[in-house]
Amino acid sequence: MEKENRKSNLRRLLEYAGPLRFLTYASWILSAVSALMALAPFVYIWMILRDIINVAPHFEQAENIVPYGWAALMWAIGSILVYIAALLCSHKAAFRVATNIRTILMHYITKLPMGFVSSIGSGKLRKIVNESSEETETYLAHRLPDNAGGIATPVGLLCMLMYFDWRLGLLSIAPAVLAYGIMYFFMTGRSLRKTMEEYQQALDTMSNEAVEYVRGIPVVKTFGQTVFSFKRFKCAIDRYQQWVIGYTRSLHSPMVAFTTIINSVFAILVAAALFVGTSRERMDGQFLSNLLYYIIITPAMTVMLMRVMYMSQDKIIVESALKRIDSVLDVEPLEEPLETIQPRDNSVELRGVSFRYKDADTDALNDISMTIKAGEHIALVGPSGSGKTTLACLIARFWDTTKGSVNIGGTDVRNIRKDDLMQQVSFVFQDSRLLKGSILDNVRLGRPNATDDEVRRALSEAQCDDIIAKLPEGINTILGSEGTYLSGGEQQRITIARVMLQNTPIVILDEATAYADPDNETRVQAAFNTLSIGKTVIMIAHRLSAVTKADCIYVLKSGRICEKGSHAELTSSAGLYANMWREYNQSINWKLGGTK
Repeated sequence: MEKENRKSNLRRLLEYAGPLRFLTYASWILSAVSALMALAPFVYIWMILRDIINVAPHFEQAENIVPYGWAALMWAIGSILVYIAALLCSHKAAFRVATNIRTILMHYITKLPMGFVSSIGSGKLRKIVNESSEETETYLAHRLPDNAGGIATPVGLLCMLMYFDWRLGLLSIAPAVLAYGIMYFFMTGRSLRKTMEEYQQALDTMSNEAVEYVRGIPVVKTFGQTVFSFKRFKCAIDRYQQWVIGYTRSLHSPMVAFTTIINSVFAILVAAALFVGTSRERMDGQFLSNLLYYIIITPAMTVMLMRVMYMSQDKIIVESALKRIDSVLDVEPLEEPLETIQPRDNSVELRGVSFRYKDADTDALNDISMTIKAGEHIALVGPSGSGKTTLACLIARFWDTTKGSVNIGGTDVRNIRKDDLMQQVSFVFQDSRLLKGSILDNVRLGRPNATDDEVRRALSEAQCDDIIAKLPEGINTILGSEGTYLSGGEQQRITIARVMLQNTPIVILDEATAYADPDNETRVQAAFNTLSIGKTVIMIAHRLSAVTKADCIYVLKSGRICEKGSHAELTSSAGLYANMWREYNQSINWKLGGTK
């Protein structure tokens, strides 16, 4: 990406346009032509006023008023049509750029480590893909053509202003130059980039805290708290308020000066006319007609300067959008082997595995070695943050190890192509992930070519018959529509049905019963029993009752294996697992009032 960073933002955007980039260039030319054409009606209006002044008070002698009027109208209509053509070209190219950015990002995301996708979060990824691409549309479709017109307008104005009366021309240009200086040094320029970054940071902080508050509303209502119990949310609002008010006040004086100066051209020209009128020089008809010409045409400079100001802002917005896009494109995908080396069985072996997350100071896992035989059921337990989920994710190659290797059936997972690896390992997450669609489509994600009967069989084995029976359209019921929602435990069972349909030889269960109620937990456990037959199972659990029948239990602490053995072996010792088992039994036997 370093080579990409040396390119200008505009050049990068035009590369996304592909063969349609010529439409962007065409939009600039057409917009510039439209801007120059838009100056012609002012000339014809001035010519009408000149003829009227020259024949005053015999106005009936002004013979060219109607032809000049029609000419002004034709030039105005022509300018509008050319500008529409410019916008059609720019929008076509802008939409292609946004489409290609989204397509490239989505294809690239599918190549990234699953660990990165999980860590960054689906909400942030959606924002990068959708909103960042949308922010380029306004810049390409509107601001760039307007900028071309903004360049053509002052060039045309300069020629026209200096042609009739250079003194009045200089008086007209001077306020525009001064206003542009104020805009650049106090309102845009380098200071605006830093300001926009601070604004985006304050807005993102407030938005994030707002999301957290909304998620915590049930807690607020349950315990009778108010919004002030969420101090971080209120503080984020207060900081945003202070920043916006402070920024607005800082722009008060420059904005007043800019607006006053840019709109003072008329007053300056009138003052010049009064000066000429009161001097020895007589104000003849030629000077008066020239004065009217400048009074008529100078408002176009105000429009031009406002376009330049918005152009500076949108340029910085696009730069920020490209940085967010780069934050995804800069992540290196995992290397894929040219050919898969097929595992000989469904055993799993870790050899001296260490892993450190990006920007972390310490290893999440340190020198882990273990051997899981084909068909063996093992459990990973330990305090929060001990590395259980990280270890399981390395087996599924969500990331690559920092040191050591992970082998499936004697084959390093780095020598197994991603699609083939997903046919070897399936994952049941703690947080069930169902798409907004039918139950049939959600389960069929495990094996897209499965028949309806195979899906129904998987649902039945996953203890989902009661769920299907209560839904009006059975497996064709669309989840999330018309009030059709499932509980956490029910969603978990649908997820298990998907894994059953996938039928991989290795299954990883990550706190899969964490959010299930007692009834659902019983059904989920029954589904697990069916799912586990003949498979290698790696279970992560905090509820130690779920791991008592495991062939081997590995106890992790601070990224290392501190104990391993069967439940009976570990409880008979005085180690960490025995202490955890004792505390677990105390917690489930605890009753209100402290009695047991």
